Amino acid sequence: MGKIGVVLKLMPESPEEDLEKIKSEAKERVDVEDIGEEDVAFGLTAIKVSTIVEDAEGGTDEVEETLLEIEGVQSVEVDDIQKL
Repeated sequence: MGKIGVVLKLMPESPEEDLEKIKSEAKERVDVEDIGEEDVAFGLTAIKVSTIVEDAEGGTDEVEETLLEIEGVQSVEVDDIQKL
C-alpha cells in the first residue's frame, strides 16, 4: 500500500466561529502538512487541511470523521486527492 495526499475542506457552522481554534484543534487531531483558509460566500470562510494518509480501504474516512468531531465544524469534504 502507498500513501495519498489529501486536501480536506472544513466548513464552519457559521461565520462567527473561531477559525484559529478550529485550526489548532485540527493540528492536534491529525498529522497536518499544511493548513489555510478559503473564502466561500456571505462572510463564510472554509479551512483547508492537507494531510497524508495510507492508501487503504476506507481511505480518508477516519480522518474526515476525526475532523468532523471538532466543535464548530459543520461538514468535512475531500477537496483534492493525489497518490504519492
